[in-house]
Amino acid sequence: MGQAERFTFTLDGRSIDALPGETILQAADRQPGQGTAIPRLCCSDGLRPDGNCRACVVEIAGERALAPSCCRLPQPGMQVQAASPRARKSQQMVLELLLADLPETGSKWVDGDASRPHGELSDWAAQLGVTPRPALAALRREPPRADLSHPAMAVNLDACIQCTRCVRACREAQVNDVIGMLGRGAHAQIAFDLGDPMGDSSCVACGECVQACPTGALMPARGAGLAKIEREVDSVCPYCGVGCQLDYHVAGQRILRVSGRDGPANHGRLCVKGRFGFDYIHNERRLTTPLIRREGVAKDAAHIDRFKRGELPLSALFREASWDEALDFAAAGLKRIIA
Repeated sequence: MGQAERFTFTLDGRSIDALPGETILQAADRQPGQGTAIPRLCCSDGLRPDGNCRACVVEIAGERALAPSCCRLPQPGMQVQAASPRARKSQQMVLELLLADLPETGSKWVDGDASRPHGELSDWAAQLGVTPRPALAALRREPPRADLSHPAMAVNLDACIQCTRCVRACREAQVNDVIGMLGRGAHAQIAFDLGDPMGDSSCVACGECVQACPTGALMPARGAGLAKIEREVDSVCPYCGVGCQLDYHVAGQRILRVSGRDGPANHGRLCVKGRFGFDYIHNERRLTTPLIRREGVAKDAAHIDRFKRGELPLSALFREASWDEALDFAAAGLKRIIA
């Protein structure tokens, strides 16, 4: 992109180079270590900006109302303040009101971290020094019951802030159109199909909504999203040949959950197998050593049925081999076919 296509505007007194088509928030994020930290909850990489949480509002010189920086495009010479007293007070108020409507307990700690019981919302609240006032507890609504009908995902709408990231992830990123909004006003909530339990809906279990959710309202089932993660391992999905990149979240040498990584083939997205189909790794019958069929043992489909029933040990059909021997054996077979 040529230099002539760039223009500048000011953010909190600093001159920022902007690119055509990018928002104020995107331009600010391109200033590592220099840009002002602008909170955001409904905005996420890879999703269309929606501007509904209003946590990212900024003050623009000459304009009466605060503007959401995730949707607003800068203009040459525009003077923007994201850390002015007025902008900061509004950002903090949004976070404070959202926290007031969420449960105080740590039963839904994200990644097992007690300091961030509500994920990204807790992170931004801590960064901006926001704590909920006891007087706002009266605003808390009666939380809906947890929906544990799906085998892979858990729905806890008491932690939902209606940012609609899951809606956009389902409709626009994966184009499944399962998640929408149900009800109006204080009774509005996310819903699956026509208010069905998630396990009974037309959900294909891609888990994109789980990855998009900022608070833990949508999480992996059976507490996998609550466990303390020790490390993340970059890898590639072992299933089909698309080559989706992913991260394994590991604790105690066991994979607890999987998230998509921004690779050229998937841009952070995964299918049901890539995101949830990793339990085979810890199966006690998984093969970890190369096997070579024993001499004189013919291939027979009946052997497979007998092995599954536990009537025939694997050692009766195959013997263990080293990797070098197995590779040489396979290569020799290919050479015979070619010859």
